[in-house]
Amino acid sequence: PWLILGVWLHPLLPGGWGTVLAVSPLGTLPVWTLLRGLGGHSYPSATTRILVLRPFWYAMLFLPLLALSTLAGALAGLPFGRHGSGGRWGLALSATLFLVAALLGYAGSRRLVVKRLKILLPRLPLAFDGMRMAQVSDLHVGPHTSTRFLARIAAQVQSEGVDLIAVTGDQVDDFAEDVAWYVASLGRLEAPLGIFAIAGNHDVYAGWPAVHRGLTAAGLEVLVNEARPIERDGQRLWIAGTGDPAGAGWSGDQRSPVAPDIERTLASVPADEPVIVLAHNPALWPALAARGVDLTLSGHTHYGQLAIPRLRWSAASPFLRLAMGRHREGRSLLYINPGTNYWGIPFRIGTPPEITVLTLRATPEGEADIQESGETAIKQVLS
Repeated sequence: PWLILGVWLHPLLPGGWGTVLAVSPLGTLPVWTLLRGLGGHSYPSATTRILVLRPFWYAMLFLPLLALSTLAGALAGLPFGRHGSGGRWGLALSATLFLVAALLGYAGSRRLVVKRLKILLPRLPLAFDGMRMAQVSDLHVGPHTSTRFLARIAAQVQSEGVDLIAVTGDQVDDFAEDVAWYVASLGRLEAPLGIFAIAGNHDVYAGWPAVHRGLTAAGLEVLVNEARPIERDGQRLWIAGTGDPAGAGWSGDQRSPVAPDIERTLASVPADEPVIVLAHNPALWPALAARGVDLTLSGHTHYGQLAIPRLRWSAASPFLRLAMGRHREGRSLLYINPGTNYWGIPFRIGTPPEITVLTLRATPEGEADIQESGETAIKQVLS
C-alpha cells in the first residue's frame, strides 16, 4: 500500500520518495511494541496503546483500502489520459469517506444497548421458569479503555437485577496485567446465582494462568471444560464452560488445559438434565449441539464491528458460518453476542456494544426457540 500511495503522492510531497520512505515505517514499527508486550517483556501503557498501537490498527485497516481506491481512480482516469489525477482523486475521496466512517464508528462504539431475549427451553425445569441472565462478552479491558463506559456497563448490568451473569470470554485486551483493570471496573458485580466466566482467545494470548488467577481472586466462577449445577426446589440446571480453540493453537499442544474438550465439559452432566454452555468461539456449537446442549452463549466474532442486521450480514460473515445472531439445531440453541466493547479501534457501525438479558422459559410441549423482546439504548453518562 505504501508503494502504491507513494507512486501517486511523491510528486506532491516535499522530499518526494524520501518522505514516503521516511513515513512508511510508522505503519509497522508498532508491531515491535506489540510483540514485546505479548512476549512479556513490557506492558504497554494507556498512552502507548492510544498513541502508538491504535494508529497502527487504523493503518492496518485503512491503508490497503486507500491503496485500492487510488488504483480504482487511476483506472477510471486512464481512458482520458488522467490516470495521475484520477488516482489522487480516488485517494482523496476514499480518505474523506474513511474519516467520516471512523467518526461514525467511534460514536457507534459508545452506543451501549440492552437486548432482551426470551429463551424457550423444552427441558427447562419449572423451578427455573422465569430465571433471568445477563451476558456480557468481549470487553477487552485495559488501561486504554474508557472507565466511564465500563461504569455504564457495570451500572446497567447491576440494575437489571438478574439471577446470574455470564461473561463469555475476552475479558482482557492481550496482556495479563489487564485483569487488574477488569477487576477495578467490573469486579463489584453481584448476582444471586453467581458470575460465571470462561476463557476467550485474547485471555489465552495474554497468559491464561495469570488471567485465570486474577478472575478467580475477584470472585468469578471460572469454568474451563467443566460444569456446575444450580439447584432450585430439588431441580437442577447446569452451567458449563468450554476452553477456547486458541488454547491449543497458541501453545501448540492439544492437551493444553485451556484447549476445548467437549467430552470433559459435559462429563458430569446427566443426559436427562438441561445445560447452558458458555463457549467463547461459536465454532464449538455444532459439537455441543450434537451432544444435545440446550443453550450455548458465545461471543468472539464482534459481528466484524460492521454489520447490516436487516440483511443478516456482518463483516465477519464472509469468513465464519456462525458469525452473528440466533441459531437453532433441533432442541439446541445458540446466541452470539456482538461484544460489549470493541477490540483494536473504537469502531462499530450497525452493531452497537450489547448487554444481553435473557429470560428462560419452560415450554414442555413446545419447541426450543429464541425470541427477541426488545432493545433499549442506554443513554445516560456516568461520571
